[in-house]
Amino acid sequence: MDKRIEALTEWGCDTKRALERMVDDEEFYIECLEQYMQDTELLQLEESLSRQDIRMAFEHAHSLKGVLANLGLTPMYQLITEIVEPLRAGKAEDFSVQIEELKNMKHKLEQILKL
Repeated sequence: MDKRIEALTEWGCDTKRALERMVDDEEFYIECLEQYMQDTELLQLEESLSRQDIRMAFEHAHSLKGVLANLGLTPMYQLITEIVEPLRAGKAEDFSVQIEELKNMKHKLEQILKL
């Protein structure tokens, strides 16, 4: 198994299910993770929240939740769920702690992909 995938598994990611979705193609899985690193959904979520645009914030958060689920990035998925559900209910809360933690986790993912 690819050392990056092993590191993701140790971090708590559901790499087994993610790989099943990708017909056990480890190289394709890594490519998808690298593609996610280019994704701007988290930045757009943060910008929508700063504008108090709850509808757009929900759209970005919900989209991100789906990507994180499909990639098996469980630690990040669990955190984005804390944002999605209040937004779904139309609640404007302070999500700065969760956003900062998601950024930190994305940085951790970036470091893992460099292994």
